[in-house]
Amino acid sequence: MATVFKPIRPKKLSEEIVNQIKELISRGDLKPGQKIPSERELASFLGVSRPSVREAIMVLEAMGFLESRQGGGTYVRSLADVTMADPLASMVEQRDPRMLHALTEVRIGLETWSAYLAAKRAEDSDIERLRELYAIMVEQAKSGGWDAEIDFQFHLTITAASHNTLQVHILDTIQTLFQATIMVALSEFYSKEGYIELLLNHHREIMEAIAARDPELARDKMMEHLTLVDEKLALFLQRDKSDRV
Repeated sequence: MATVFKPIRPKKLSEEIVNQIKELISRGDLKPGQKIPSERELASFLGVSRPSVREAIMVLEAMGFLESRQGGGTYVRSLADVTMADPLASMVEQRDPRMLHALTEVRIGLETWSAYLAAKRAEDSDIERLRELYAIMVEQAKSGGWDAEIDFQFHLTITAASHNTLQVHILDTIQTLFQATIMVALSEFYSKEGYIELLLNHHREIMEAIAARDPELARDKMMEHLTLVDEKLALFLQRDKSDRV
């Protein structure tokens, strides 16, 4: 019986520091790209020695949570490594159908749940921000379509309104890919008659469902929106390919 037990050893200070920083990252208190305090500052905040802090940082860098940058400073590393994100973003911008479909599937999984949670948890300031962004969309639509950054901010606000820090963290890590997907989708839809009004209506319905505190409707409207984007974008790209042959 005694053989199933293992001796308990006290944790090293550096392990405690590693665990605390990992927890701050997972909670979203430390975000991708954010610079962490210096060794001296961390040692002061935590009440430990600088060598313990230095050892913890080295461990976190090896684990992929932190990175030291040329010019000084240690930063929280994105879950999606930059060296991987850039080639993927290039594939999106080049309108690779498989990549666009894969990214839309990721968006459906992430954003339908974000919309559901936002309808349950959004604060008045979140809904006010959505209305501000939607008003900009309406105004810009008069000139043929809104800027991709406005669209991204609208969807980002919904995810933020879920008040789930990990949801926001995940979206932050794929921001480049996310924005590239929106840019390609909007450029295709804007060239087709009638789709500006349809997309505008989709955004309004999602916003109103969240404002009405109706989680199921918000989720369904986001699903309807992203499913249309996926299906029509694939159709448009196939037609464009056929036209070039």
